[in-house]
Amino acid sequence: MPQTADDLDAVAVRTWCSLALDALGREREAIDAINVYPVADGDTGTNLYLTVESAAAAVEAVFAAHETGTSVPSTADAVRAMAHGALIGARGNSGTILAQLLRGMAEVLGEGAEAGRLCLALTRAAVSAREAVAHPVEGTVLTVAAEAAAAAERVADGAGAPAVVRAAYEGARAALDATPGQLAVLGRAGVVDAGGRGLVAVLGALVEAVSGRAPERAYEAPAAPAPAALAAGDCPAADGPQDGPAFEVIYLLEAGDQAVERLRTRLDGLGDSLVVVGGDGLWNVHVHVNDAGAAVEAGVEAGRPYRIRITHFAADRLHPRPEPAQRAVVVVVPGDGLGGLCAEAGATTVLARPGEPPASGELVDAIRRAHAREVVLLPNDGDLRHTAAAAAEQARAEGIRVALIPTRAAVQGIAALAVHEPDRSFDEDVVAMTAAAGATRYAELTVAERQSWTMAGICQAGDILGLIDGDVAVIGEDVPETARKVLDRMLAAGGELVTLVLGEDVPDTLADTLEEHVREGYLAVDTVVYRGGHQCAPLLIGVE
Repeated sequence: MPQTADDLDAVAVRTWCSLALDALGREREAIDAINVYPVADGDTGTNLYLTVESAAAAVEAVFAAHETGTSVPSTADAVRAMAHGALIGARGNSGTILAQLLRGMAEVLGEGAEAGRLCLALTRAAVSAREAVAHPVEGTVLTVAAEAAAAAERVADGAGAPAVVRAAYEGARAALDATPGQLAVLGRAGVVDAGGRGLVAVLGALVEAVSGRAPERAYEAPAAPAPAALAAGDCPAADGPQDGPAFEVIYLLEAGDQAVERLRTRLDGLGDSLVVVGGDGLWNVHVHVNDAGAAVEAGVEAGRPYRIRITHFAADRLHPRPEPAQRAVVVVVPGDGLGGLCAEAGATTVLARPGEPPASGELVDAIRRAHAREVVLLPNDGDLRHTAAAAAEQARAEGIRVALIPTRAAVQGIAALAVHEPDRSFDEDVVAMTAAAGATRYAELTVAERQSWTMAGICQAGDILGLIDGDVAVIGEDVPETARKVLDRMLAAGGELVTLVLGEDVPDTLADTLEEHVREGYLAVDTVVYRGGHQCAPLLIGVE
């Protein structure tokens, strides 16, 4: 049984996490059943449980590190581990907010955990959680946290830690009971706020950890309606997912404070239920959006997103469509000429205009237009790797099986499309296409815009640059001579087929010249020529 404590030491923090996990485990299903806000997706209890589970595991790891010695961790080490574990393991809207509540407490308790600081910690937690939510709503867990802190403040003077946390618990209970009268969707469903109920369970565990006994009166929630009734429409469309964003996007993000402020603004314009918690370079981002790829892309621009989770709310109901029946290939092309070529081969194309790379939303739309259960995505540009990955994740959330082949150039995409066979199994087809793309070296000719230093030396504005596999390998004065040197460099390592893709303003005579050059110098090598139309580079080259 937990022992009475005048302050919250490391052992009490460990006990609190364990008891909170037990409490949420017991109440998880009941909390899931009353989850009607902000989206009636029935997972609040589960998300809170998983968040606290991560916090508890982090605290246990700190204690395990001290097993070889005789000391226990400091309170600061324990509360910081708890907050960090909750941050990296936070799930859903409610779990993300709980992680910020624990972080707010840790910021204060890390400097001391006596009764007075416990009160201050509860206040800091409530304030920081509210600040993390883009558009706070009363009648939610934010209200419950604020009332818990206010109740603790009323008894703080001269009271011990047990009295402070007990007051906070009772204040939270009273606030939770009042939530149906503050938030219309809860009143119509006849339930209290699910996230608030989870916080009451966590605070009840804190009472037991500090005082040595559980709260005298266990929380008794109003009878919850059956989940089926909630799903059938007890909540009006304005409060539920019917008219709301289609996706929940969560990811961890390594980024600086200023980048995160810009990210908040951008994500706020993309959707709702925006919660960004954390600090010191590590953040947990949660938002509901219609364009999940754009939300991930915003994270890429802000820093390094990882552990990306995308959940589709009622995909079939929100986006009804005929039953897909085939496999498809979606290809990003740099010009309309290749677009026509790939379309003739049966692919769905996305045009990458000069200086205007496609956004993830465009790629997702193309995957949907392909109308297939299985889709192979060929981005054909190394700079599109994050965008394409985000689009693939969103499409997978809609139930589409997507394989992303990381092609870095259009000629690699052409090679992959050439061996595509929809009658093969999906895995075999992807392997064959990946092998064909990987066996294709790529090059392009472009015009230098300014004087600069390159891997091939110093170039001047107007010089013709020959890039092989993304690096400048040849600097020349005209396109034909530079192209011949590039081909010689590439074919020195062997090859069986040369692919030339000519830009819109490039004369056919260039293709004739290069074909003759290959034919005379490399007898066993064939050449194919395509017109790329309006594209950035005057010439694209592939050797396979």
